[in-house]
Amino acid sequence: MKPLPYQAKAIIGRREMVSLPDMNLTLCCKADTGARTSALHAESIEPFEENGHPWVHFVTRISGGDTPAHECRVALHDRRKVRSSNGHEQWRYVIRTRLLLGGLDFPIELTLTDRSNMRHPMLLGRRAMRRLLVAPGAAFLHGEP
Repeated sequence: MKPLPYQAKAIIGRREMVSLPDMNLTLCCKADTGARTSALHAESIEPFEENGHPWVHFVTRISGGDTPAHECRVALHDRRKVRSSNGHEQWRYVIRTRLLLGGLDFPIELTLTDRSNMRHPMLLGRRAMRRLLVAPGAAFLHGEP
């Protein structure tokens, strides 16, 4: 067997509890090795400008449509075309934020999209998992919901 080209920082399960401290959010996310970029559920997405810099305002819910809305204002990083698993392309706003997972604290990029029909409000994509290993048969290795 070939050795890993890096030292893994952690092993995570297919689902983990994560925190996004810049937005005061703690939620369940799904590790998705098929997704390049991470995604966060967002509704009522409104870009705006403040002091000459682009920002975005949106509402998110940490667990389904019946949970309370959580309003967020975050600096806008980019806008990109993203292709979903079914081949559908969509323009999405991209933000940068910190992610806390277990004892790890690192920056990630999140695309904003309506995930109300999905089981998890957030996907953790390959770019965010560069130094992590995924144990697909395990869940919540870094804390129960």
